[in-house]
Amino acid sequence: MPPAVERPVIRILTLFPDMVRTVLETSIPGRASRQGLVEYQVVDIRDFAVDKHRTVDDTAYGGGAGMIMMARPVVEAVESCRRDPEATVVLTTPQGETFDEDLTLELVAELQSRGELILICGHYKGIDERARELVVNREISIGDYVLSGGELPALVITDAVVRRIEGVLHNSDSAANDSFTAVRGGGLDCAWYTKPEEYRGLKVPDVLLSGHHALIERWRRENAAGRTRDRRPDLDLPADGRREDHKENQ
Repeated sequence: MPPAVERPVIRILTLFPDMVRTVLETSIPGRASRQGLVEYQVVDIRDFAVDKHRTVDDTAYGGGAGMIMMARPVVEAVESCRRDPEATVVLTTPQGETFDEDLTLELVAELQSRGELILICGHYKGIDERARELVVNREISIGDYVLSGGELPALVITDAVVRRIEGVLHNSDSAANDSFTAVRGGGLDCAWYTKPEEYRGLKVPDVLLSGHHALIERWRRENAAGRTRDRRPDLDLPADGRREDHKENQ
């Protein structure tokens, strides 16, 4: 495996580059780029069309509603920017594996070891299957629904990955304590409060004002576990909100 690189690159291949660039320039993704912790390259798939109309789609062989993205522009767009032949090339698609925290950390590790992560934004009815076979080695879905294109899923994946790069967040504990992390046993985060102590008759729980760090942490763990049981019973956490594998790693 190649050594970690100083400035990894996330390459996003899309038919709507301006839409993608706008998001990448703002909030945490934008700050990470300005700090030199990550670089973005937005590739316009239409640049690899072969006719004057910059055509990237056509009707499906065998008939059927909807247009299909051609293989050639997609494949050549990937080949134009990929530096490591073993780099992860993700196609955002409802048919992919569901995006979650574990997958986020996998992509962070691959980005930092390979130096690049490539995200292909699908569009129309889908892409020619030959593009999948030639250049795609991972398919990811952000949920069981269909969007107009893959730009939003690609940006979701980028945001989740970038904020987990060391140094991007001012306080690394902020990400470590989020929902679905090991600290939360894979469950939801707890309730959080800030000033004032009382607002419209609603008060901050006394334990959070006590200064007793052990009690505060216990309250947060139990509150998070309760929220998880109520809102996401499918996560099936133990009563104290900790999974056995997390206990062993403490």
